[in-house]
Amino acid sequence: DLVVFGRAAAKRAAETVKSGATHATLGADDGTRAIERLDRVRHNVSKIPTAELRLEMQKTMQGHAAVFRTGKSLAEGVVKIDKAFAVKDGLGVADKSMIFNTDLVETLELDNLLPQAVVSMHSCADRTESRGAHARDDYPDRDDKVWMRHSTCYIDDKGKVMLGERPVHQYTMTTDVAPIPPKKRVY
Repeated sequence: DLVVFGRAAAKRAAETVKSGATHATLGADDGTRAIERLDRVRHNVSKIPTAELRLEMQKTMQGHAAVFRTGKSLAEGVVKIDKAFAVKDGLGVADKSMIFNTDLVETLELDNLLPQAVVSMHSCADRTESRGAHARDDYPDRDDKVWMRHSTCYIDDKGKVMLGERPVHQYTMTTDVAPIPPKKRVY
């Protein structure tokens, strides 16, 4: 992968980068939001320890969205993970320094992970079938009539999840290879 995509990136850079050209001006997002986020976490008075909330998130995901799931376990998980997300604004760090601050790094990592956990749990609860790595004991079979689509998710700053979809394209982008139709996974 490194060689193949590295070569492709180098070829593309050679096509687009012009010698002596000036840098483009910064757009509306000049990094201010990232700095504000860093400062918000760094200067927040911690109401909940990062390790405590991370453990709650981990237990919720392992207990309710494990390899084999049910609608009941996922519904319980949705409630629990939403509660975990609701308190994330109470995260802060005791160490306010900017040098080798593992407390800050772990808190920012959790701030990144929690929204992913929330949309994963909501998406799993919504999908009433088994497909790929998503295996539901209460829906053991794949349902191509309803679920032959990609799930899309969006989470806002308050934790509200919006689920959507986009179609699965069952064609190739070349005439050199025929599309491979989906089929039931068997072991």
